[in-house]
Amino acid sequence: MTFKVFSVALPDLYEASIVELQDGLVKGYFTSVQLVQAYFHRIEEVNSKGPALHAVIETNPIALSQAAALDDERKDKGDRGPLHGIPLLLKDNIATMHEEGSHALLGSVVPRDAFVAAKLREAGAIFIGKANLSEWSGMRGEWGHLKGKVPNGLSERGGQTLSPYYPNAHPSSSSSGSGVAMAIGLAAGSLGSETHGSIVSPSSRNNVVGIKPTVGLVSRSGVIPISSHQDTTGPMCRSVTDAALLLNFMAGPDPRDEVTLHQPGIVPDYMKALDKNALKGARLGVPRSFIHSIKTIKEAFNSSLDVFRVLGAEIVDPADFPDTEELLISKAEERVLDVDFKVDLNKYLSELVHVPTGVKTLAALIEFNEKRAELDLPPPFYKDQSQFIQSEATQVDDAYLSALAENFDLGRTRGIDATLAQFDLDAIILPTDGHAPGPAAIAGYPLISVPLGFQPDDVELLPATSSSVYTQAPGLPFGLAFMGTAYSEFELIGYAYAFEQATHVRLQRRAYDCAIPRTQLTDVMSQL
Repeated sequence: MTFKVFSVALPDLYEASIVELQDGLVKGYFTSVQLVQAYFHRIEEVNSKGPALHAVIETNPIALSQAAALDDERKDKGDRGPLHGIPLLLKDNIATMHEEGSHALLGSVVPRDAFVAAKLREAGAIFIGKANLSEWSGMRGEWGHLKGKVPNGLSERGGQTLSPYYPNAHPSSSSSGSGVAMAIGLAAGSLGSETHGSIVSPSSRNNVVGIKPTVGLVSRSGVIPISSHQDTTGPMCRSVTDAALLLNFMAGPDPRDEVTLHQPGIVPDYMKALDKNALKGARLGVPRSFIHSIKTIKEAFNSSLDVFRVLGAEIVDPADFPDTEELLISKAEERVLDVDFKVDLNKYLSELVHVPTGVKTLAALIEFNEKRAELDLPPPFYKDQSQFIQSEATQVDDAYLSALAENFDLGRTRGIDATLAQFDLDAIILPTDGHAPGPAAIAGYPLISVPLGFQPDDVELLPATSSSVYTQAPGLPFGLAFMGTAYSEFELIGYAYAFEQATHVRLQRRAYDCAIPRTQLTDVMSQL
């Protein structure tokens, strides 16, 4: 859909791509100031009012002045490139001026922008706000489970993020605000972070595209950590094209993140991977032993295999991991994350220039929360610091080193790499919901999720008992994951793009009516 003003068709901000918006800016149809104003109005409509989706923790008070400066620069010097004057959202654990969804770091001063933020800012992007998240990226309460203790998407400052596809629906995993914001057009693009599913899972649940890069392709410096062995930042957008474009500017070596200094050669131009014929001749494997999805998801996935075949791919089904049983029962990842969280968080906190609360260690964070428990998260969640306490009790020891080695063996050597080699595969495909994030997480390998389908209108509402959020509901989206070996993003982007362009699943269902902001560029421009 487009909107006409002065006989010029303007993009609908619900679906507008970065390329479309940049084209309008270049042609002078609208300005970056007008674009930021429009997104601010859209955020105001649905964030705390109306459906109260709580996707955005805070908006940037100087975004309009930054937009004006970039508009002036465009007139005087020309544009910087495809991101000049483009409004983006950052997950709130990515450093700029304020930190995280917890009051423990409210008003803290970081030494510098996160490396990815600095690169995007240099390219001309405008950060119009911070997206809500699971407080401490889900590491406060019991790790890896939704058991009514600390739901994903809940933070003290931001409240409970909700999916826009059903009232009071769970948004899935810690980068939930970024996923929700993209689903309904609260910005042109967004960034999330992932340790285990936190980019791809909310992308799946909110009908958008998420790229979880190889650990080492994109810097983590300036991002509140969970694990230096699994953390990565990545783009979350409405299309593979937009996600590839952002990844182009995010990727690259950073002296402050040592693992990025070992990238193999020059980072490719991921926009060149956007080929509708990329699946011709590709061999894709289906790890059936990992697919235990509900009936609707499994049926949609099985139907997608015919799409892949029509597009020229050869499907190897089944192509199960040789270490499937060990992967499914291993506890090594939990041990690694317990230890890494304490070590890496203490390092991050120690480097902050100023923290008004004085919280500079995990131990101090636990004490801070204990002293203000009833002012913290809403009941019944506010007392739960079980993961904090468990991590604080750990140390780097032989058990940790053994668990780390087990992760790499199960995820890489006898996992993804062994499966690709055994079946002569180019990539692995499976539903995003379920086991897809696990092997890629412990291996540090890339994973891309694209829209696959939606729950039917007659699906059972779950949980059936009273709950803060619904985990299953009519119309909730789900995604398809592409998995590969280290630094195979170029190939995976090509496969994801070809599938996306052949199916256009995202366009098959919009968010529920009250969750869709009404403000468009024409509304802002007509006020002038």
